[in-house]
Amino acid sequence: MNAIWTRLFRYISLRSAGRRAADQASDVSERFVTVPGGIRLFVRTYHGTGSQLPVFCLHGLTRNAADFDGVAPFIASHGRTVHAMDVRGRGRSDHDSDPSHYRPDIYATDVLRVLDELAVRKAVFIGTSMGGIITMLLAAQAPERIEAAVLNDVGPALEADGLARIGSYAGQVGPYASWQALTEVIKATQAVAFPRATEEFWRSFARRVARERPDGSVVLDYDPAIAEVFKQPTGAAPGVLDALFATLARKPILLLRGTLSDILSPKGVDAMRRLDPDLQVVEVPNVGHAPTLDEPAARDAIQAFLSRIA
Repeated sequence: MNAIWTRLFRYISLRSAGRRAADQASDVSERFVTVPGGIRLFVRTYHGTGSQLPVFCLHGLTRNAADFDGVAPFIASHGRTVHAMDVRGRGRSDHDSDPSHYRPDIYATDVLRVLDELAVRKAVFIGTSMGGIITMLLAAQAPERIEAAVLNDVGPALEADGLARIGSYAGQVGPYASWQALTEVIKATQAVAFPRATEEFWRSFARRVARERPDGSVVLDYDPAIAEVFKQPTGAAPGVLDALFATLARKPILLLRGTLSDILSPKGVDAMRRLDPDLQVVEVPNVGHAPTLDEPAARDAIQAFLSRIA
């Protein structure tokens, strides 16, 4: 009799676990939004149960919405709906046949179209690296759409050495013979930013930034043509990014900086503080450019910041 009850209990427990997993899965939805030019942009939404303003996440140069797979469910568990978008040329979004369109100003226009399609009037933005620059541009184009912003390891002053490091590998998408081969390449280019990372971290990192092809080889999940515009002079006049940041600074801003960052220096943070005396700054220990936002220090800072936003 005890064996029967044990089996029955296990059956009920497994069924309940299955329902919980299904419920969790149902809290995430995916869609595509078509922007001018016929480009389809992928958006993943983590549905919160509260009525607060949503969060809109923007990734870095060679990354995609999967960068937020760790922090987005955490934010949603506290009530806010979170949207994470693959910028054109990345992840599941379409590649652009004209590489000259791989520019932050066009990305910002894309975001506005996506916001309209999602019926999001205003949001809190989280921008990692390039995503932070897009957020600054949005503040200039449509300040009414931004309630507040989290800038992840980015500001108006970017260090040349760090940009050169990124430029040295941007565009080299593969293919690589296996996930392990790709993981070793990623470790070689990113170990400077994550010196204490475990093998599990690197395997997870690889899965977020790459995809497997039908023949079993693996490629980084972006159009290599994005690197061409990145490597060209921007032509921006000195102070343009300062002006964009000063516009965004009319909103509440949390700045996260990896203590080992070679993109955003302490001097750069000081310059941002001069432009925005109310800037909230939190340093994420033992990581460089850019924190994954899965770090406890980053998560805690984001949640504390969001708790003060409507």
